[in-house]
Formats: sequence, C-alpha cells, structure tokens
Amino acid sequence: MITAIDPDNLKDTTMLNIAVVTGGHNYDVRPFHHLFRSMPGIDAYVQHLDDYFSSPREVRLNYDAVVLYIMPKGAPTDEAPWYSGKPKSVLEQLGETAQGIVVLHHSILAYPDWPVFDEMVGMHNRKIRKYKHDEQIAIDVANATHPIVQGMSPWTTIDETYTVHEPDPGNDILLTTKHPESMHSIAWTRSYRNSRVFCFQCGHDRKAYEDLNFRAVLQNGIHWVSQSSQSACP
Repeated sequence: MITAIDPDNLKDTTMLNIAVVTGGHNYDVRPFHHLFRSMPGIDAYVQHLDDYFSSPREVRLNYDAVVLYIMPKGAPTDEAPWYSGKPKSVLEQLGETAQGIVVLHHSILAYPDWPVFDEMVGMHNRKIRKYKHDEQIAIDVANATHPIVQGMSPWTTIDETYTVHEPDPGNDILLTTKHPESMHSIAWTRSYRNSRVFCFQCGHDRKAYEDLNFRAVLQNGIHWVSQSSQSACP
C-alpha cells in the first residue's frame, strides 16, 4: 500500500510554496508540470534556472523548498549574461536558512566539478560512467521507518539507470536497487548546513512521473524537507 504524508498533519496546514528549477537537460514538459499540479498541499512554481538565479533574494527565500531538476556541467560562475543572474552566489546561499532542498534525478550529476554541490548532494566524484534508458528497476526499501518511505513496499519501475559512484558514508539511505547497471542507492537524505536535503535518483521521463510509487516518494520528500522550514517561520 502506498502511504503519502498527510499535509493536514503538518504544523502549518497552508499550501507549501515550492520552486521547481529546471535547465541543463531536456524533460517531458506537460507530464512534468502535471506531476506537480496534482500533488495535494503543494503549490509548485516550475521555472528555468535563469529565472530562479535572477530572482531577488526575498523571492527565493519565500519558498518552503527548492526542487532542483538541473544538470549544468562544470562549475557555476557569476560571470554569466545579465539574464542568467548569479548562479554561483545563489547556490551558495542554499542552506543558509531551513529552506528544504530536493535534488531530483539528473540534478545529482549537476556541476560535477564543484565541491559545494558535492557537499549538498552528499556524494563526491559524481561523474557518470554510463546510463541506460527504459530499464526495469526493482526498488527495495532500505529504511522503512523514515517518513518518506514509511508504509511502502518494494516495487518495480521503468526509469533511467546511472552507473556512478555511491553517496558518501553518513547519508541516510532510503531506497536501493540491485540492478547491475545502476548505482545501488536510489534515494537518501542528509543535512546540509541548516537545510534538510532529499536526493532521489529516479525521475527521467513521463513513465517515471506517472508511477504512483515515484509520485508518493517525491511528494513525501518535498513535505519532509519543508517541515523544518515551516517550523522556523514565526
């Protein structure tokens, strides 16, 4: 049985305001937007990374959490065209408050040459060796007591696999797989400065977006990282 966190059980029962930041990788636009529009208790603002990085600080801090769905190469710089804002400075501000952070799918590979992002993800040497689309992946629950996956059973999904190094020791591993073409850890949580972070490797295309287990895990993850942000509000 799929169990999602009931938004009514949160300390603040208002809608969560979430920034969903895209860029650096293509995606299935309409199913992706529908994914977030259909999540109860979540008001998601899907935006390109140029728009997020160029937003005023007070606008960015108004979000309860930031979902990163980006994959720029190298390392960020503030020496970008005016319309791109200040990517490096903005990313360095993540974790200054209790605002939650979700690192979704290809975002775990973003900025592979930047130690700051390594620390946020909790994974060093994030350079991918191989990937495969449309793989049948058996997912196991590694920590059944965590609120993000509590009540869930193992399932099989169709998604993209990454052959890449594992997360660093010290992360709380929630989901795993034994797929030979995939990293073993599929979902994990960690603390980064003042923020809760949830990293989730699944989520390549509409086949993933429409998977009920994927949707439940992502929804639960967004609520979980946002709870510390809401408790910090006056």
